[in-house]
Amino acid sequence: MKWKIDDIPVFVAVVEQGGISAAADVLGQPKSTVSTTLARLEHALGLRLVDRNSRNLRVTEEGEVFYRQSLLILDQVREADAAAAGLSAAPSGRVVAAMPPAFTQEVVAPQIATFQARWPRLELDLVLTTQGVELLRDQVDLAVVVGPMVDSELVSRVLVAGPLAWVTSPAYAASHDLTGGTDSIRPHVRICEKRYGRPRMPVRVDGAPTHIDLSTGISHVNSPLVAREAVANGAGVSALPRLYMRESLASGRLVEVFRNVTFDLDASVLSVVYPHRRLLSPRLRVFVDFLEEVCRSHADR
Repeated sequence: MKWKIDDIPVFVAVVEQGGISAAADVLGQPKSTVSTTLARLEHALGLRLVDRNSRNLRVTEEGEVFYRQSLLILDQVREADAAAAGLSAAPSGRVVAAMPPAFTQEVVAPQIATFQARWPRLELDLVLTTQGVELLRDQVDLAVVVGPMVDSELVSRVLVAGPLAWVTSPAYAASHDLTGGTDSIRPHVRICEKRYGRPRMPVRVDGAPTHIDLSTGISHVNSPLVAREAVANGAGVSALPRLYMRESLASGRLVEVFRNVTFDLDASVLSVVYPHRRLLSPRLRVFVDFLEEVCRSHADR
C-alpha cells in the first residue's frame, strides 16, 4: 500500500496543533476523518508516527523525522503550484535554524522584528548551539557554523569572513608591554574562546607562519561575548572575532594589540549550511537572504 501525498497536510496539522481534535478544527474536517487519515498514513508507511491516548498525543522519533520531510514536500508542492500559475508564492511556515548564541544575540536578534514585519507568515525556531552541523540530519533546516566547511554533502554560503584580532582593555595595555611575537603574547592570554584553545593554533608573525599554544593555563569559554567582557574588565589579552568587537573598539572600551601577530580568515569565518539533498524552499531562501543582509549591515557599521 502506497501512502498518499494528500495525507501529508493532515499529518502536519496534527503535529503542529498537538492533537487530532485541534487539527480537525483547523482543517475544517470531522475528527474521525483526521484520525482515519493519520491511521492510513501510518499503515502505508509501516511506521508509528504518533503515540496517542485519551489525554494527549506524542510524536514518535520516526514521526519527527517524517514531519521534517513532510514540510519539505509541502514546500515543493507550493513552489510547483506557484510556478504553474506564473506567480511567486508568499513564503509561509516554520524555519528551524541552529545558530551560535553570540551570533544570534549580537547580529540576528536586533533584526528579528524587521524579519517578522517583512515575512509575517513565517515563524522562526532558533536553536542556540555551537554544534549546529550535528543537528542538520533531522532536527533543523539549516545551521550557521564557525570555521571552514569541508563536508561535500553540505551547501555552504559564507556570511562573515572577518579575521580574529588580539584585544585588551585600555588600562591593561597602558600597564604592560604588549609587543613582540607569540612568546610575548602567551603570558598575557588568560581567557579565550574554546574553539581557539588548541595546542598549535595557526598564526603569522610579521607574515611568517607559526603557531601558538592556547590549550593550557588559560580559561576557555564557548562564547566570544564572555571572553570579550572578561578582557574588557582586565582579564589580560584575548583573540576575538572582529564581528563582536566593532562597537567596543570604536568606543575605546577595547584596544587592539600585537597587530603583527595575525590569523588566517578561515579561523573565524561564519557560514550558513544546509544539505545538498534539501530543496532551498522559499521560506528557507528568504531566511538565508535575511542572514546575509544583516551580516552586511553589521559589517558596515
